[in-house]
Amino acid sequence: MYLVKTPWLLKKLYPKLIWNVDHTSHRLYLTFDDGPIPIVTPFVLNILKQYNAKATFFCIGDNVRKHPEIFEQVKNDGHAIGNHTYNHLKGWKTDDKTYLDNFLQADELLNTSLFRPPYGRIKRSQVKLLKQAKPDLKIIMWNVLSGDFDINLPREKCLQNVMRNTDDGDIVLFHDSLKAKERMEYVLPRAMEQWSKEGFEFSPLGL
Repeated sequence: MYLVKTPWLLKKLYPKLIWNVDHTSHRLYLTFDDGPIPIVTPFVLNILKQYNAKATFFCIGDNVRKHPEIFEQVKNDGHAIGNHTYNHLKGWKTDDKTYLDNFLQADELLNTSLFRPPYGRIKRSQVKLLKQAKPDLKIIMWNVLSGDFDINLPREKCLQNVMRNTDDGDIVLFHDSLKAKERMEYVLPRAMEQWSKEGFEFSPLGL
């Protein structure tokens, strides 16, 4: 069970996390979790390049280790980089020290002030520890969840999720992962075409 549009109450419960940017600007902040990996991440990069769009990639440290050339391509194309832990840990089921150590292990490769907790699940105690370890850290959540990770979601419905719920200043979450590939590869080019017609600009997160 997941919500496509993040409810205001959740944002209020976690005010130190960043859920959206500036709703007065006609911009979208596209984000991609779980890469970099072959085939899928290069596909995303190609689509973004077609629309002169910049995005933010929340990378798993172990995938960066395995695919350094794709990681370099993401950076060379001008996209922002975020930490997504080294092994895609679920914060609610991980003790705080292990979570911090895993974050720091990824940070050695990523060196970024942006972080997104896998599954969006992080304890307040973990937020505190991460910010103590890296005072300039910004923990990025999202305002629109595409649902591309949901293997039971028809790709047409995934496209509807995105197009019906996205507005100015929203942070939109996709995945450059094998699990999401079928839906993301259908949705992303169609959404980009429509958003471009509507005059949206696409910016990386550099909050």
